[in-house]
Amino acid sequence: MKKVLLGLSGGVDSAVAAIELKKAGYDVTCAFMRNWDALANNDILGNPTIGNDICPQEADYMDALEVAKKLNLECLRVDFVKEYWDHVFTQFLDEYKKGRTPNPDILCNKYVKFDAFLQFALKNGFDYVATGHYAQVDHRDDESVLLRGIDNNKDQTYFLCQISQEALRKTLFPIGHLTKPEVREIALDYDLGIAKKKDSTGICFIGERNFREFLSNYLPSKEGDIVDIHSLKVVGRHQGVLYYTLGQRKGMGIGGDHGPYFVVGKDVEKNILYVSCENDTEWLSSDSCIVSHVNWFSKEKPKGKFKCTAKFRYRQKDNDVTIRFLDENNVFVLIDPAVRAVTPGQEAVFYQDEVCLGGGVIEDVFYQGKSLSTRIQEGVSNESKTRK
Repeated sequence: MKKVLLGLSGGVDSAVAAIELKKAGYDVTCAFMRNWDALANNDILGNPTIGNDICPQEADYMDALEVAKKLNLECLRVDFVKEYWDHVFTQFLDEYKKGRTPNPDILCNKYVKFDAFLQFALKNGFDYVATGHYAQVDHRDDESVLLRGIDNNKDQTYFLCQISQEALRKTLFPIGHLTKPEVREIALDYDLGIAKKKDSTGICFIGERNFREFLSNYLPSKEGDIVDIHSLKVVGRHQGVLYYTLGQRKGMGIGGDHGPYFVVGKDVEKNILYVSCENDTEWLSSDSCIVSHVNWFSKEKPKGKFKCTAKFRYRQKDNDVTIRFLDENNVFVLIDPAVRAVTPGQEAVFYQDEVCLGGGVIEDVFYQGKSLSTRIQEGVSNESKTRK
């Protein structure tokens, strides 16, 4: 009987994953991963408690213990706080300092759940690790293939694009063949207390906190001008250029005669946030991009031009692209038709039908051969000359 270590989070998805593993005949042990030290960060974050002075992470742990007890399974508690800080949170902050928008969930999967957690499992005699992700894996003789979850609305392969082929070979996704309503129904059938528990949202270490307030504890805010990219007129004040992302509309406190403004660019050195009106999509269109640190699941990378689809953010529709590997780790992506708000720092994830091919970090975006930063510099320069 194969031994599986299941990451049990205290939510309904991983709980039903445990049920599915037991039904499939695996020898299942559960483990609750502690990745963020809320108590150590108490002074920075404010009191992270809820009713009866229990922090959300501890409440999740107690839910996990309750599920494990109900299913007659052992539940370990494993600590990856250092790994999370070193490889996820530090990189998250470094990217924001550059004015980019990183995805910490992808980093967590790459460095913690499918690296540190996997190594812990293998060291302790387990054959596989498993999680409650909405994804599927086909273990073939020569390699494993990552497939979309059957529930298109919940598919989470986007967040799994950076895990290694070696990790994928040792991974099970027990609920990938189920829809979310089916998962909740199974939890109800087993009379689990978390059957109707609300799904967790947002970045794990932020939780329900205000994102900007959280970030300001680590990257102090510095007010600056919000500038209309067309007129170069100051139309407002921002709370810190690092806190905004490409395409953002809300949270700027400004309006316009032609519709709401949205973010089109940032000058981190000059602390300027550039915006344009809602009915003007020119500045946010991208017809190509460079993607770095590409993780390709298959051992065989495509030669020359290769047609597939891509998502440039989670739950975005598939976009037709043609990719070409520039070297082992970097890919040039031609996007046709052009896509709005392809954002440096975020992830481009590639697909062929139901197969997730891999993904990487968006380094730079282009429209008609020019990068966004170059277009903004030229726009500022031309407008300045005109005004003179």
